[in-house]
Amino acid sequence: MTHDRTPADHRTPTTDPPAGIRPPAPPGGASAPPGGPLNPPAGRPAPLSAALPPAPRRPAAPPRHPTDRRRPDRLAGRITRGGDGPCYGLVTDDGHEYALHGPGLGTVAAGSTVVVTVDPAAPPAACGPGTPVGVVRISVVR
Repeated sequence: MTHDRTPADHRTPTTDPPAGIRPPAPPGGASAPPGGPLNPPAGRPAPLSAALPPAPRRPAAPPRHPTDRRRPDRLAGRITRGGDGPCYGLVTDDGHEYALHGPGLGTVAAGSTVVVTVDPAAPPAACGPGTPVGVVRISVVR
């Protein structure tokens, strides 16, 4: 005889699927290890997708344009005409020569490698050969 509140075939609920039903297999047919991508460790959120992201493709050719964006107000190169200022000379790695003008920037030695923040809107001064630019800041790299 059974109790009126408990059916005779009452089972304790489990997380296992009913007999004869298999859970979906992970991608690739392999079983997922405990704590793997399909079964995160306790206290961790489940991943948004069980599928791995596609692998990046290898480029067919080198890029046509530089991939790193260069700030238009920055120059880097070697000081060719140094001193106490306000005029300096700079040659970049690509061989472009600049005539820098910046009062109050201090002494910069010839041969120093520098990064220069320029202000192309500043009125150009006669500081020798090269493209004239106004200097906002000079940072000696080495």
